[in-house]
Parts: sequence; structure tokens; C-alpha cells
Amino acid sequence: MPSDLSILRLHTTGARTGVEHVAPLAYWRLTDTAVAVLASNRGAPRHPAWYHNLVANPVTTVEIGAETWTVRAHVADADERTRIIRRLVAHSGLVRDAVSRTSREIPVVILEMLARTPHAGLRGAAGGATAI
Repeated sequence: MPSDLSILRLHTTGARTGVEHVAPLAYWRLTDTAVAVLASNRGAPRHPAWYHNLVANPVTTVEIGAETWTVRAHVADADERTRIIRRLVAHSGLVRDAVSRTSREIPVVILEMLARTPHAGLRGAAGGATAI
């Protein structure tokens, strides 16, 4: 992944299998306690597996910088999605490219923090994502 993106590690539980999966994803900070991720699957015609896992099991954890967050995921409603996608397309050529490669509507998933735990022995900010 390009170095100018902020990356988190999303932990999900398989919707059918119950097996834990971890996916590195680009994210964009919405507030101090919420981030957005895109289920773009790099513009592929299908949503990524992690998206289906989050819909089935929305409470999970993410690793952001020096912290682990317990989060509740929800798919952005139409107005929220439009607002966020417009800002991301204007801000990121990678998002613009992914959106242009597919005819499907790319879901925006909001991860809202329920709890925050610093990683042992690490200090610093919770990631360097630019607020959108």
C-alpha cells in the first residue's frame, strides 16, 4: 500500500466460519472517536469478505497506531456516504481510481470507538490519518 495512506489493522470474525481474520485497510479519521474505511475491494465487482464479516459481527477491534480500539461498525447511510465519498475522491487519487473501476456502490463503513487501549510499551498518537 502507498506510504501516504494511514493504515489500520481490522480484526473481524468470519460471518460463516467464526474464524478471526485481520485485514490491513486504509482509513480516514472522521472525529477523535470515529474513522471511515471503504469496502472498495480495489474497485472489484464484489464487496470484500471483511465487509460481510462486519455486517454480521459489527463489534470488533482495530489497531490504530499505538492503540487498540474496540469499535462498533455501521454502514453509512446514503447522505453520510455521499458526503464522505465526495471528500475522499477529492482528497485521494486512489479512492477516485477505485470508485471509477466499478459500477457497484462502494460502501463506507464507520468504525465508532467504544473503548481504547494503549499498546504496552508504545507511546504516541493514535495514527496519522488526516481528518476528512
